[in-house]
Amino acid sequence: MALVRHVVCAMSGGVDSSVAALLLKRRGYNVTGVFMKNWDSLDESGVCTSEKDCEDAYKVCQSLDIPFHQVSFVKEFWHEVFTKLLKEYQKGGTPNPDVICNKHIKFNHFHKYAIDTLGADAMATGHYARTSQEDEEVFQQIYTGPPTKLFRDRFEIRNPVRLHQGADLLKDQTFFLSQIPQDALRHTLFPLAGLTKEFVRKIAAEAGLHHVLKKKESMGICFIGKRDFENFILEYLDPKPGNFVSIEDGTVKGKHNGCFIWTLGQRARIGGQRDQWFVVDKDITTGDVMVAPNTLHPALFRDTIKTDRFHWITMEPPRELVQTQMMECNFRFIHQMPLKRCTVTLNMDGTVWISVSEPVRALTPGQFAVLYKGDECLGSGKILQLGPSQFTLERGREQLLTATQVQKPSPEPVS
Repeated sequence: MALVRHVVCAMSGGVDSSVAALLLKRRGYNVTGVFMKNWDSLDESGVCTSEKDCEDAYKVCQSLDIPFHQVSFVKEFWHEVFTKLLKEYQKGGTPNPDVICNKHIKFNHFHKYAIDTLGADAMATGHYARTSQEDEEVFQQIYTGPPTKLFRDRFEIRNPVRLHQGADLLKDQTFFLSQIPQDALRHTLFPLAGLTKEFVRKIAAEAGLHHVLKKKESMGICFIGKRDFENFILEYLDPKPGNFVSIEDGTVKGKHNGCFIWTLGQRARIGGQRDQWFVVDKDITTGDVMVAPNTLHPALFRDTIKTDRFHWITMEPPRELVQTQMMECNFRFIHQMPLKRCTVTLNMDGTVWISVSEPVRALTPGQFAVLYKGDECLGSGKILQLGPSQFTLERGREQLLTATQVQKPSPEPVS
């Protein structure tokens, strides 16, 4: 008799994770569905949305006749995700909670819960992504846990598992998985890897999972829900009033309640202003938010960024980058943003400089710069520093030209 593998599937109450669990059962695995509770709050109407999601996940497990568990990572989420978000906002950055949550909660705490507590052979999620492993290879991997030494053994003979885009490029979610650890990836199945969203919905309909089909796609920051972001963030951070200042002439255009409320590229709601203004920069020291009168203003466009120590999915930088300190690949910092050609420079401390082939609008500190080579997601690094904007460069050239003309000696009169 063949050994039946035990797979723990993360269930969100949505159509993707529901179909992932369905497909795993159809493949003959012993499947357990688990709903994670990561946030403990009510939305503005007094309804706890996570309770409804949990109920929907439970109904799916009942329909599939598989065990259902609920696990709380509220404390872990608060300390390892939410407090980091608040610190990033205070520093003037705009963090990405989905990337951070996947790294610390789903592919760390949940992974350990599935393997250690529930005794699973592997975990699964409803992400649209795939790995370089076949399913059977996943079950041949031995769980080693995080390294206890500062550096891993370079003589260890293990082929790294690579992360690739899913078949549905419009729904591809490798962007959100770009910070997950190698060991968790080794023990993860992505049942939706080769499917399109349309086909996933068709499978759900044919299986009678109509209650999850009716749900809208989850958008925005999950724990904020439908609440206004400014009202939400001011529950946790004290207001720090400042000025909206024109990047062009330095005039004050209005007041705001804190730099952390605004992100680059966002339209600034400035009372008394007839024209539209857009956030192009922030000065945490003075509290000023710099604005420009055009959504395509050159102050919003840059082509160079520096990240923190880059997280490579395979744990090591690509050989080409190690040997030459430079590599050409593709870049994005927003999910579904078209990939842009770039050149990556590796620094001695593991940070990287990324030079994009053409200026990109609203590159934002705190967001993650994600790199791709072909359809492989190489990993990501948090954006720490921005190069000069096109507006700054244009002004610099103008000033240089003016200075050059002033310094030109007048022609000697002809005698």
